[in-house]
Amino acid sequence: MKIRDIIEGKKEWRAHVARVKALPQDYQIVYKEIQKYLFKVGPVDLTDGTGLLSGIVDLFEEGAALGKGVLDVTGSDVAAFCDELIKDSKTYADIYQESVNQEVNKAMKKVTDKKK
Repeated sequence: MKIRDIIEGKKEWRAHVARVKALPQDYQIVYKEIQKYLFKVGPVDLTDGTGLLSGIVDLFEEGAALGKGVLDVTGSDVAAFCDELIKDSKTYADIYQESVNQEVNKAMKKVTDKKK
């Protein structure tokens, strides 16, 4: 990654954060919780730009402009809202599950090889 790319990425992130800070307080609170949730369980490509997070801000800006409450936009189960957004994306949990299965398969192969 070039320095120019890093600088450009920081500029994009700062602009994104400024958009979040311009949202009404209830939207900001829910956005921050969504962000935490997605960073913990979300898609592997979440940090590649701000595509998904930017889309959420777009949705929130539209909802706020229409005078809707944030839970009218997301529904009362915010985690389910997040899960629906990432349902077709590979997550860190998927990668971890794959690695656990690979380790178990290796260990089982060693056991069966010893029995032969």
